[in-house]
Amino acid sequence: MISSFMGLETAKRGLSTSQGALYTTGNNVSNANTVGYSRQRVNLEQTSGFPTVGMNSPRVAGQIGTGVAAETVQRIRDSFLDAQYRTQSNKIGYYGAMSESLSKMEGIMNEPTDSGLAATMEKFWNSIQGLTANAENSGAREVVASTGVMVADTLNYYYNSLTSVKTDIGNQINVKANEINTIIDSIDQLNQQISKVEPHGYIPNDLYDKRDVLVDNLSQLVSVNVKNVIPSDYGKASDVATGLYNIELMNEDGSSYVPPINLVSVNKTGMLGTVKVAVSYDDTSGAVDGVKFGSKTITDFNFSGELAGLIESFGYKKSDGTTGGSYPDMLQKLDNMTKAFVNEFNAIHQEGFALGANAKSGLNFFEISVNGSAAQSIKMNSDILKDSSLIAAGKTSGASGDNENAKLLADLKKKAFNDYSTKDLNSKDLTGSFDTYYSGIIGNLGVDSQSAQKNLSNSLVLAASVDQNRASVSSVSLDEEMTDMIKFQQAYNASARMVTMVDEMLDKIINGMGTVGR
Repeated sequence: MISSFMGLETAKRGLSTSQGALYTTGNNVSNANTVGYSRQRVNLEQTSGFPTVGMNSPRVAGQIGTGVAAETVQRIRDSFLDAQYRTQSNKIGYYGAMSESLSKMEGIMNEPTDSGLAATMEKFWNSIQGLTANAENSGAREVVASTGVMVADTLNYYYNSLTSVKTDIGNQINVKANEINTIIDSIDQLNQQISKVEPHGYIPNDLYDKRDVLVDNLSQLVSVNVKNVIPSDYGKASDVATGLYNIELMNEDGSSYVPPINLVSVNKTGMLGTVKVAVSYDDTSGAVDGVKFGSKTITDFNFSGELAGLIESFGYKKSDGTTGGSYPDMLQKLDNMTKAFVNEFNAIHQEGFALGANAKSGLNFFEISVNGSAAQSIKMNSDILKDSSLIAAGKTSGASGDNENAKLLADLKKKAFNDYSTKDLNSKDLTGSFDTYYSGIIGNLGVDSQSAQKNLSNSLVLAASVDQNRASVSSVSLDEEMTDMIKFQQAYNASARMVTMVDEMLDKIINGMGTVGR
């Protein structure tokens, strides 16, 4: 025989389950605007029917349902979309760092404008051309001297400004390395908290969400792969647990390092700890010569992400011992170009005659440091600034009207670096004239910057698309939650009405039926 109170228990389960579902709906609504929150759902399952199979089981027509139970509170998440998003996030970090650094470089070079080096050099060449027409004119000589100062100042500004930005990028590298360490430690701490909750059969959805936000942030800094590991001591809890995160550093092509580099190590026995990230620098060049992930040092920097983008901008030591990177390359090109130009210009000037002189000038027009950077140290000869008559415009004498040396100086505008009499090993990679070589530098910079911006834009579009798909799965829809709220409210009301109905039935039996055998 079925118990008269069975209906109360069934209705009570309905009340409890609907109440839990309503509370979960309320939690979703409350966190609709919380960053990283994944909507949660109560998974409902039927409880075992009555009676169960056994020798003493009551004989009834069939099993009767005993109600419903809330088995788990599950967060709605798609791991495939998470992986896709992190791949694009990694590209955003890399191209974002490259685009920003190249944009700053373009801002410094400031081409094409009236204040750029190209326009300044054009004024300088025009002033020398003017000197060829009026070699004895003091005004023409003063213009040459003043435009020479402008050329030196512009090159000084370029070099110093690029060096300053390069230093800032170097500081960012250290900040990002520390940020990676902080994120890794935070993920490890969340793993520890989760490992204390999951074995008891609970699902710490809020901790899962916090951990995923950290992994998203980490993926923008370096390329990572996430593997869910469920320790063997979880027992039956492993059926519902998400597990602990093992975070592995990956190459930009998605392949593993050999041996694998785990930023957060986890296996079936539990947590094995984390690694510390540290950046090392070459003592001679100051460039990055390696990034240490624990005991493993990476020297090819192919882990992509923002850290790799910053290193490629700042400068890194190549396998052949030379220095690569956007800023070192630009500084080296400016230096080589300036040194070759100054040496050739000075060589021609030394062979000329100053106004009224009886012997060759022997004076340098520009002065540069012997051991330091040419672009950083270039300046006008102070003696020429004091007395512009020292400008050696004459070729055979300092007599009025002799402008042949000024013509040779003016011809340097179109003279190829390969034809310089003073060319050395530092100028072997210089092609064309000063103007055409510099134009090529600016052109390549524009192409590189545009390419980085285009790749960044594409990655942002793809990431936004994936994130939208991810949000359609995981984010809270208030309309959907309101629908669920009404649905669970109605279910709760119906269960409450069932309690009332069973109560009325029991009242009829207990109080409304007559007494037998009085």
